[in-house]
Amino acid sequence: MANVTFQHEPVTLLGNEVKVGDQAPDFNVLTNDLKEVTLDDYKGKVKLISVVPSIDTGVCADQTKRFNEEAAAIGNVQVLTVSMDLPFAQKRWVTQHNIDQLDILSDHRDASFGHQYGVLIKELRLLARAIFVVDSNDKVNYVEYVSEVSNHPDYDAALEAAKKAN
Repeated sequence: MANVTFQHEPVTLLGNEVKVGDQAPDFNVLTNDLKEVTLDDYKGKVKLISVVPSIDTGVCADQTKRFNEEAAAIGNVQVLTVSMDLPFAQKRWVTQHNIDQLDILSDHRDASFGHQYGVLIKELRLLARAIFVVDSNDKVNYVEYVSEVSNHPDYDAALEAAKKAN
């Protein structure tokens, strides 16, 4: 498993670590309108999956805003943000910040995404910060488990991987 810290203390990640070349694991999360969504709902699209602990924190908000701004420029890529926040909180946040280029999804119900992608922090029941790029055939092309949860991901590398995926 990836080594990740939260406020510089090691945490335990539950689930299976995803690696480049893997078939992307399926997941079951909720939209802000409480509709169930799985990987299959994005079939045939390149997906940049941005994982954040909580949309209401500074780095998570910055990360989501950055990918929202970049989404239109990276062509045929569906950007997803996944967190453990309640769908109602996500919906409020999306409205307040005019997020309109990506889907924000909640893993709060059963941590399906967290387990499937190896990002569920056992000690906090939050998701670790990570980025996954999945091509249109659901093959993983890029993975970053951010080593310190409070740090930003490598935006440029993730965006470049998304542009190159097909």
